[in-house]
Amino acid sequence: MARIAVIGAGTGAMAAAARLAVAGDKVTVYERSASYGGSLGRHEHAGFVFDTGPGLLHLPAVQRDLFVKTGRESLEQCVTLTQVDPASRHLFADGTAVSLPNASRAGVASALDAALGGGAGERWTGFLERARDAWDRSRRPLLEEPLRADHQVLARDPYPALRQRRLLRTRRAATVAEIGALELGDARLAALLDGYALSYGLDPRTAPASAALLPYMEQSFGSWYVMGGMRELARAVYERCVARRVEFAFGAEVVRVLEKDGRAAGVELAGGAVAEADRVVLGVRPRAELVPGQQVWGAGDVTVRSGPAVPGRFTVLLSLRGGRDADAVHRTVVHSADAAAEREAVFGGRVAAHPTVTVLRPDDPATRPDEAHEAVTLTAVVAPQGPVEWTDPAVRQRFAELLVERAEAAVPGLRERILHTEVRTPAETEAETGAEGGAVPPPALAGAEGAYLHPGNLTRLPGLYLAGGWSHPGGGLAHAGMSGTLVAGLVVEGDGFRGSQ
Repeated sequence: MARIAVIGAGTGAMAAAARLAVAGDKVTVYERSASYGGSLGRHEHAGFVFDTGPGLLHLPAVQRDLFVKTGRESLEQCVTLTQVDPASRHLFADGTAVSLPNASRAGVASALDAALGGGAGERWTGFLERARDAWDRSRRPLLEEPLRADHQVLARDPYPALRQRRLLRTRRAATVAEIGALELGDARLAALLDGYALSYGLDPRTAPASAALLPYMEQSFGSWYVMGGMRELARAVYERCVARRVEFAFGAEVVRVLEKDGRAAGVELAGGAVAEADRVVLGVRPRAELVPGQQVWGAGDVTVRSGPAVPGRFTVLLSLRGGRDADAVHRTVVHSADAAAEREAVFGGRVAAHPTVTVLRPDDPATRPDEAHEAVTLTAVVAPQGPVEWTDPAVRQRFAELLVERAEAAVPGLRERILHTEVRTPAETEAETGAEGGAVPPPALAGAEGAYLHPGNLTRLPGLYLAGGWSHPGGGLAHAGMSGTLVAGLVVEGDGFRGSQ
C-alpha cells in the first residue's frame, strides 16, 4: 500500500484521490482552505443559494466514469442532473436574439436560420462538421492520454480550415476570429463562436482554430445542470472519496514538496509539519517554490504558457424579489456591443467598457427561499487581479453596476427587483483558491505550435504528478476530471500508461 499525498481538493485532484484509493493506496488530501471543491464554491444569503464557479456541466461522461470506477452508486444516484433546454439564448449587439436547443445540431441550424436568415444554419453546421473532424483527430492524444514526450504531435492544428481565395491568394483560418471572418459569413455567427472561446478565457484573436472543439463538445454532448447547484457535484465527489477512505486535512497549506534520493518523498506544511509519502499529486497551479532549485514541471519542453496573464471571472450574485418567469431561459449570453474593445481590455489588463455578460437563471427551488423570489448570477470574463485592482471598492461597484445594466436586456426590470447584491472578483478567487491573480485555467488546445498545451501529468521529479486544471489537459470540469483519470493511471500502471483503450 503506497502512501500518496494529494495537494489541493479541487475536483481534478479529488478524482485522482478516489481512483487511487480504490486501487488500494493510502491517500491523504491537503487543502489550504476550509473546504473541498476548488472552483465549485457556494454562497448563501437569506435563503438564496449561488454557485460561485462553473454554472453548467459539459461532457458529463467524465464524471459518470469516475463514479462507475469508484463505487456502486452511479453519478445520477448521487446528484440530480437535468438537461438545460434551450442550452443558451444569445442577444447580439444589433438586437437579434436566438435560442439554441440542447444537443440538437438540426435544431440549432433551424433556430439560426429563423433568427439570422437563411443559410446561417448551414454555415454553422458546416463549421461544426469541421470541428467534429478536429475532435476525431485530436481527442485521444489531447484528452485521453498523458501528454507524450513527443508532444509536438499536437503542435499542428487539427481543424480542417476551408481554403479561401482572397486578393489573388489563398487563405485559411488559423484562429477563432479568422474562422468567423473567413468561414461563417455573418458577424453574429462570428460573435457566437468568439463567445465560446471567451467564456473559457481564450482570446479569439489568438486562440487556435482547434478551439472549435469547445462549441462542438457543448452542442454535441449537451449542457447539464446539477440540481441544488453545481456545488452538489463537488459534494458528491468528496463523499465518494470519503467512502473510499481518503483522508482530508483542511486548513493545511503545503509550502514544499519534499525530495529524497531524487524522488518526491512527502510534503511540508505551513508551520513546519512534515508528512512523508511515496508519491505526491499536485492539484494546484505549479509554482517554483514548491520544489526549490529544480525545473520539474511538464513533459518534454512544455512549460506554463507565457504571454498575457490568464483572465479571471467577475461575478455578481443577485437576490431578487419576484418569481422566475415561466419562459425564462437558464443561460443567456448578452454579447458585447464592441467586441474588439472588450478583447483589448480583458487581455490587455484593463476593465472592459463593453463586457459580454452571461446571465444564469436556474429553475431550481433550492436556490431561492420561495417561489416569490429568484436567484440570478451575472458573470463576465475579466483581466486578473494585479493588472486591475479588483479590491478597489469603486472599481468593483462600477463594474457590477455595468453588468446589471447589460443584463437588463436579458431580464427586463432587473434593477428594480434587487434585494441584495454580492460581488465576487478575481481577488476573491485568488484569496480562496490560491490561483495567482484569480486566474481560471483554460482547456488545452492543439495547434499554435503547442502554445496552448499545459504541463504534463508526469514531471521531471519521479514520484511527483500533476492533476487539475493547471495540468494536461487543462481547465474546465471535464478536462480537470480527465487529468485525475490520467494521474491515477500513471501511478497505478506506471509511466508507460497510455490511457484507457
